[in-house]
Amino acid sequence: MIASITGYSGQLGSSGTSVATPLSTGIRLPRIETSSALTAAVSMSSAPALLPRPAATQALLIGVSMAIALALVWACGRALGTRRPARVGARAWTAGIGTLISMGAVYSNILWQNQLRAAMGTRTVDWHYAVDVVGGAACVALSLWGTGLATRRMCTTLGGVRSTVLIAVVGMLFYLVAAPALWSAMSKSFSASNSALDDSVTAPNTTTRSGGPDSLVPWGTLGREGRKFVSGGIAADTVRTYVGLDSAPTLDRRAALAVADMERAGAFDRSVVVVAIPTGSGWVDENAVTGAEARFGGDVATVAVQYSDKPSWATFLFAENEARSSAEAVTRAVAARAATQSTPPQIVVYGQSLGAVAGSDTYLSLRRTDPVICGAVWAGPPAGAVNTDGATVLANSSDPVVRWSADLLWSAPDPTATHHDAPTPMWLPIVSFVQTSVDLAAALDVDAGHGHRYGIDQGTSMPRCR
Repeated sequence: MIASITGYSGQLGSSGTSVATPLSTGIRLPRIETSSALTAAVSMSSAPALLPRPAATQALLIGVSMAIALALVWACGRALGTRRPARVGARAWTAGIGTLISMGAVYSNILWQNQLRAAMGTRTVDWHYAVDVVGGAACVALSLWGTGLATRRMCTTLGGVRSTVLIAVVGMLFYLVAAPALWSAMSKSFSASNSALDDSVTAPNTTTRSGGPDSLVPWGTLGREGRKFVSGGIAADTVRTYVGLDSAPTLDRRAALAVADMERAGAFDRSVVVVAIPTGSGWVDENAVTGAEARFGGDVATVAVQYSDKPSWATFLFAENEARSSAEAVTRAVAARAATQSTPPQIVVYGQSLGAVAGSDTYLSLRRTDPVICGAVWAGPPAGAVNTDGATVLANSSDPVVRWSADLLWSAPDPTATHHDAPTPMWLPIVSFVQTSVDLAAALDVDAGHGHRYGIDQGTSMPRCR
């Protein structure tokens, strides 16, 4: 792999710095620094991860890492100037040892992948996986390196000033035109998906559900996730109240509508009320609600109010305050109404991922002053973003969301609050941050109990206060 990559790159330009030196046979033998950098790139990108990966993902990571390594070698060569290359024998030994180390790193990665897959009950991989990874990584690295060379030659042809102007113009066009247009198109797509009716999900025929007979919240306004929420469950007599974005125009009116529909459905006559803070798209994990209904024998009401129709990552980045404001408005409105009962129901606040982020501050504030607040359950809370005092925390050791933060660059995560569900890789500075960042993309591509997927224990672990 190392010889093929550096053999492609050849001379690096007018500075005289190169990543490979031609032999009399025509084979380009990499310099020591090039072989070392590529070996380090392959080893770091093949380090153990939290979750199983398809070959394409692993190949992309290794290929990008190799391209970055080559770019760094080139940049250092430009900065330090041309140096006399080491003897051919030293370069050959370095390339050979580097290739062996890289092959060992890929092999170790496969062994680790199979340990993870065995723990998570998925199919193991064999040598075909290694072939796909090595071949794919080489293609990615060569493509990126070739693109870099072509870009450099174009900039050399245009000259420094014109190249700078071109880059600035392209950057401004992307920032001012392309990015807003892309976000607008994505937002319209999210909104359309939220409003679309799924023929496989039918309106409830019980008065204890929003969207059902006599409900104050029309079925068509619940949104995609709201319609799934009120249609789920086994026991039809449990109360499920949901208010969608289209159900009322403002946050306060949505909170008030939720309380009114809860009153209509008899929610405050139940022993327990669960305030479920949805994720960004309005999704509430059915496992949590089903678990709560089993935990309290059906003597429970669950309420959720949608605050966004965008995925959690987009809401977390651009509208986190909306999530927090919605959680506070709904929780306070429900608690205030519950307190007027002669025997108030106990209130449990629940949130998964972004829902945990949104609900934690309000829960901490209310639990000190409001006796109807019983407890909270946070499932998969993002690292460092949730105050977990007084709450039950569910966190899988294989969940990248509960581990990922900038602190992972220089310090190991605290594993004390996590449930050990699969082999956990040793923490390495920078490497663990990169590996965990890649794992975020596949955090939901596993079964409940692993990654960012949680089971009915979200509901069965909810506290009883009396």
